[in-house]
Amino acid sequence: MTKTTTQIPVSELIPIPIAIAYRDWERFKEVEFQFVAQHGVEAWEDFFARRLKPALDKESDRWLLVQWCSLGFVVKDVA
Repeated sequence: MTKTTTQIPVSELIPIPIAIAYRDWERFKEVEFQFVAQHGVEAWEDFFARRLKPALDKESDRWLLVQWCSLGFVVKDVA
């Protein structure tokens, strides 16, 4: 984890899991865009991959995957 992402205030991070919890894709994209605009894409990648995604429950992780893949891809349960 980069020094930059560990110094981002929690108040800037909280809207991201809230958008996921409420299944609000538009809000998630808006908050993601704001984060990248302020901290850069590398900080977003670091924060998302190392802090946020591993902390998501199974349903939230699946919801996020479905949203990303909603442009013509189908996500099916195999288990």
